[in-house]
Amino acid sequence: MKREKIGEKRKELKKSVFIVNRLYLWVIFLSLSIADLTLGMFSLLVYFFIYLLHIFTKKLPIETADDFRYITKVYKRIEDDGLKLDIWYPNNIKDEYPLVVFAHGGGWISGFRNQPNNISWCKYLASKGFATASIDYRFGLKNNMQDILSDYSDALIFLKNHAKELRICPQNIILMGLSAGGHLSLLYAAYYSYRQDREHMEGIQGVVAYYAPSHLEDLLSTESRSLFTRFATVKTMKGHPKKQGADYRYYSPIEWISKYMPPTLLVHGKEDTTVPFSSATNLAKKLKEYAVSYRLLVHPSGEHCFEMSSKDFQTVRILNSTIKWMKERI
Repeated sequence: MKREKIGEKRKELKKSVFIVNRLYLWVIFLSLSIADLTLGMFSLLVYFFIYLLHIFTKKLPIETADDFRYITKVYKRIEDDGLKLDIWYPNNIKDEYPLVVFAHGGGWISGFRNQPNNISWCKYLASKGFATASIDYRFGLKNNMQDILSDYSDALIFLKNHAKELRICPQNIILMGLSAGGHLSLLYAAYYSYRQDREHMEGIQGVVAYYAPSHLEDLLSTESRSLFTRFATVKTMKGHPKKQGADYRYYSPIEWISKYMPPTLLVHGKEDTTVPFSSATNLAKKLKEYAVSYRLLVHPSGEHCFEMSSKDFQTVRILNSTIKWMKERI
């Protein structure tokens, strides 16, 4: 009973501190915007930058100290720009390796394939025997969700078409992503499996999604308290659900779940105030409804990106369980 009361008090304290901080930030941004709109927007962008820098420079608590070889490829050209991916390889020499297609987070408007936290994940996966392709994709600031999804799909097509020269097995692929990247992984698998599109789904043995939204409207609910997430979602979707409701549903993985969905691993922290924990439990219920093989790994006190900030037993357990689940699929 005492532990439960202490836990409740901690939750209340977190909420109250957040509310104070949020009001404090809004007062600052509003005051600066009234004085100078440009200055107010600049301050907001600085806050977002600091927030992202705090997340993106962290590493996994059990990252290997070994060095791993990687190669960089341009998988798609858009006008004069090339979208790239890095493929990290295990140190043991083989003709081909099982492949993890890794999509970074960042609310669809930020992040990149080779930032420290993503490199940390790639090295960890390589140390466990997986070739890992970390991909870049266009951002939602100037592009829309369909553009981003097409980049994800084209990266996967490129990897399959060049499987032999890249020494990857096109029949042993796991889609994996963090946050927004997890959403892309889930959406791709759910959409194309629903349509029974064998060409797009060929070789995909499973999906791993860390703290990913299953429905885009979850990111604008009262359970989501991130200013950045709200801004990023509306910007990428080009409007609020009241006007773009059909699009919000169309690009939500939970709307496409069917009995054909490949095995799915969901990982989420109960204290996530960016992507609500309920988004994961709702998806788990839908997967169960359609008799899809799935597992939900929960960190009881984990927040968003918990695996980069927590070094406790629960985090290590979840990381080890993730690898075990992935190896059982290939």
